[in-house]
This record gives sequence, structure tokens and C-alpha cells, in this order.
Amino acid sequence: VQLVESGGGSVQAGGSLRLSCAASGYISSRCARQWYRQAPGKERELVSTIRSDGTTSYADSVKGRFTISRDNVKNTLYLQMNSLKTEDTAVYYCAACLTYWGQGTQVTVS
Repeated sequence: VQLVESGGGSVQAGGSLRLSCAASGYISSRCARQWYRQAPGKERELVSTIRSDGTTSYADSVKGRFTISRDNVKNTLYLQMNSLKTEDTAVYYCAACLTYWGQGTQVTVS
């Protein structure tokens, strides 16, 4: 299984980005999918989770601004990020089953 993130980039504060995480290979639909991020000099933190039943959860710092979703047909995970803040600057990683990880995509908010 390979996870490949895309959609990162540089944006001004208040702007939006949509991250995608395309999976190749079989991932059970029962697996929860997550987005993590790691800012320079900080530990990796969990941003959002979407479970097999469709329920979602978010870090307090992104609630109301970020939306996680998944397309099981396309085997793709998404993270819609609105009202971006400078503190959202980080490398964003997707994960599946807490076993498979993507290589990360840089998000820079200035």
C-alpha cells in the first residue's frame, strides 16, 4: 500500500487549501484514516480522523476550519482547510490503519 499526498503549497493567512491522499493497494474500508501534521521543531500531532462509520474528529486547533472526508470508490482521503492561520504551517501526512503513511506535503501559511 502506498499513500501519496498532494495539494500542499503556500497561501496567505485566511486562505484555503485542499489536501488529497491517494491510496494504491487495498486498504480495508474498516480502517480509520487520519491526517497528521508536524511543524518545525514540534512533535507530529493528530489533526483529524475519519472512521469507517463516517464519524469524524478534529484537533481543537482546527475545529470549524478543517473538514476531513473520504471517497472509498476513489480510495482517496481529503482535508479541506479554510481560514488558514500561520500556525497551520507544517508538513501534513495522511495515514491509514495507523500502519500506512504518506511522504507528506508542505503547507506554508504566511
